[in-house]
Amino acid sequence: MKITVAELLFRYMERLGIDTVFGIPGAHILPVYDHLFGSTIRTVLVKHEQGAAFMAGGYARASGRIGACITTAGPGATNLVTGIANAYADSLPVLVITGETATRFFGKGGLQESSGEGGSIDQVALFAGITRYHKLIERTDYLPTVLQQAAKHLRSGMPGPVVLSIPFNIQKEEVDDAILEQVAFGSTCCEYGVSAQAIEKSVALIRAAQRPLIVAGHGCLRAGAQELLAHLSQRFNIPVTSSLKAKGVYDERAPLALGSLGVTSSGYAMRYLEQESDLVLVLGAGFNERTSYAWDGSLLAGKRRIQVDNSSQQLEKVFRADLVVQADLGVYLAALNEALAKEDLPAKAPVDVAAFIADFQAEAAAAGTTIFNHQFDHVRAFYRWLEGRFPDGLAMFDDNIVFAQNFYRVSARDHFFPNTGISSLGHAVPAAIGAGCTLRKPMFAVLGDGGFQMCAMEIMTAVNYGIPLTVVLFNNSTMGLIRKNQHYLYSGRFIDCDFLNPDYALLAQSFGITHRRLESEADLAQLETVDFHQGINLIEIMLDQDAYPNYSARR
Repeated sequence: MKITVAELLFRYMERLGIDTVFGIPGAHILPVYDHLFGSTIRTVLVKHEQGAAFMAGGYARASGRIGACITTAGPGATNLVTGIANAYADSLPVLVITGETATRFFGKGGLQESSGEGGSIDQVALFAGITRYHKLIERTDYLPTVLQQAAKHLRSGMPGPVVLSIPFNIQKEEVDDAILEQVAFGSTCCEYGVSAQAIEKSVALIRAAQRPLIVAGHGCLRAGAQELLAHLSQRFNIPVTSSLKAKGVYDERAPLALGSLGVTSSGYAMRYLEQESDLVLVLGAGFNERTSYAWDGSLLAGKRRIQVDNSSQQLEKVFRADLVVQADLGVYLAALNEALAKEDLPAKAPVDVAAFIADFQAEAAAAGTTIFNHQFDHVRAFYRWLEGRFPDGLAMFDDNIVFAQNFYRVSARDHFFPNTGISSLGHAVPAAIGAGCTLRKPMFAVLGDGGFQMCAMEIMTAVNYGIPLTVVLFNNSTMGLIRKNQHYLYSGRFIDCDFLNPDYALLAQSFGITHRRLESEADLAQLETVDFHQGINLIEIMLDQDAYPNYSARR
């Protein structure tokens, strides 16, 4: 049967399992939008295309399914760049459909043209470095190949954003609907098997170790290996620390949890790694700048090392290992647990992690080297309140990171999504809205006032569609990290970091949402009447502009 390309794209999205599309319509993409009218796919009108890309990424990150956004040509597409780059850095499957001027206008200066002809914007070049696949579709004869390539990259073991740009006239051309039968919509993930030799070497290294330590990364989360990881840790008394991106992959309230490792953490995981461990199992962790304390060689010095990752690009990228295994973390951990059980390997000597942490914190307090002083006590109390208030868990998109990394112990029932990727300010609010379209948990977006002003209007997207959301806004009228660095590294020469804030109570009132302001621990009582499950809320936490976390990013 003959159908238009616009209808084919709608059916293609359906077959990919897409149920929500974020975007803004424009003249050059209206044929596709017209087929979304009254369809099974929900459309969400955003306030800015960057928000659409962040929402699609948040949706993909929370659900594990394909996120999608759709925009018009020219600025509609170029406004997506930062959000697409973020999805690329986080390997998120995001399908992006953009319009384009009709092909007969190419090279003639068509309105919003981005064909690359005649001096116009070259959209293919613009997205080349931040997508797994991008195609300007100028003809329909190769459409089956294009759709197959797009599906393959979206469903691969290492997915990423895919951009399909379709000229206005091509959207209206007719093609045979049998094209979709030429597309493989199933998963293209490859499971890397684990050799018996690799498992035998792993068992031998663990047997010989006195105090092994697991550094768990995002690869464990991607593989869904949380239970296997917990079994390995608990059965053999092996403490676990995680990368920031994997915070919560191991229940941080468990007795063997050392929290997340990294430059913005309190430091006890680093101390244990350096001074206590003799074998380090790096499981799906890239050991990037943040996790490795800018690749501090002392962290792994003198220790045996096992590194397991499904990506060959990560293996021995920044350190040499005694055993390197390329494998899916779920497959590896299942095989390792089985082998250790058959060997009847005894558990390691118990480690009192709580006492170790308490001793470290007491030493830091006595030396005045704690990462936070008393000026942050109300922030600490807020996160402890969250732990008690949501025993069934919550979901948190966190642009601020440093507070939650140190104060919030992510449980097995929580979903914690730190702003990794390219660490773009303004990410948390739209990403949380996207996640709120698929995840049924109390949803939090945590960010500073600088980042908030980059995305504040997307709160109205949540209002328009009744998407429950709580925005936690740290208000210190400054770009906190910049001011901290200028204080410590540039002799207090503050430039372009301070600003005036609006009255956020009045802003919340204009949005029609709930507002609360916290200035002390006593103010937490105000939160008892807030609807965190169905409401839309703005929680403003006041900070002293001259209060700085005590850590160094080493630059």
